[in-house]
Amino acid sequence: MTATELNAAATSDTGLLRESNEDRCWMDGERGVFLVVDGVGGQAAGAVAAETAVEAIRESIFEEGAAEERVRQSIARANQRIYERGQRDEACRGMACVLTLAVVENGEVTVGHVGDSRFYLIWNGSIRKLTSDHSPVGEDEDAGALSETEAMQHPRRNEVFRDVGSRLRSAGDADFIEIRRCRLHADAAILLCSDGLTDHLTAAQVREIVERYDGDAGRVTASLVEAANAAGGRDNISAVFAAGPEFRALRRGTTRPRFSTTRIRRRAAVFTGRAAFLVYGLLLGLAVWAVMRFRG
Repeated sequence: MTATELNAAATSDTGLLRESNEDRCWMDGERGVFLVVDGVGGQAAGAVAAETAVEAIRESIFEEGAAEERVRQSIARANQRIYERGQRDEACRGMACVLTLAVVENGEVTVGHVGDSRFYLIWNGSIRKLTSDHSPVGEDEDAGALSETEAMQHPRRNEVFRDVGSRLRSAGDADFIEIRRCRLHADAAILLCSDGLTDHLTAAQVREIVERYDGDAGRVTASLVEAANAAGGRDNISAVFAAGPEFRALRRGTTRPRFSTTRIRRRAAVFTGRAAFLVYGLLLGLAVWAVMRFRG
């Protein structure tokens, strides 16, 4: 599957309690690049960090090289640029961001991830979170020490120990960029989102909304944001969704008609067997009656 076959959309919202939106979304659907950034630093500084990250990644992600190397270098370049700007501008000092970047090439997704934004794969009726939350609460949830609901309600849920921009890093640092890969089948979809979404919606709730997809990717992202706002909207909310060309067919249940047909055929076979039994019984009865009458 090629990137041009994906149907994608992005929605970002301030939420109900924040005064400004420090999230940024960017995508190039035709070339298969999808990005969610969540600024850290408060008000203007967080927004500046997020915008700076988008600019740096947009400029470098299409350079030559393998997908993983391009993802690593793009995020490292964003880190460098945010840090340098923070050093020059006192109002932006200490600003940073967390982000999730996905590149789709030849039916495979390469994900670069830092922080507590997320990447989900929705396929075959299930939803899988492929990224780790780089936070104390996220680690406990991934280890099973906290349930998903407990993690969502935890007072430290927004603390992170990895970010982009707070200090100088290199692309290959072991504790910086998390790389994940997965196949992207034609009947699958992906979702990138900020924690403003997943602080309010469980993975099961996200899947239920995504599986309403009817060919309109924008309706999916808008519905996710709307549901997060309805659940409280405490933070900025961003979602980027991309569906393969057969994802809608799977959601509608391409296997279900087969099951229904099978059941109909089995019922027809049972009915035919019973009808044959009655016919044979009737014929046998007539034969016996004729023999008895002849003898009489």
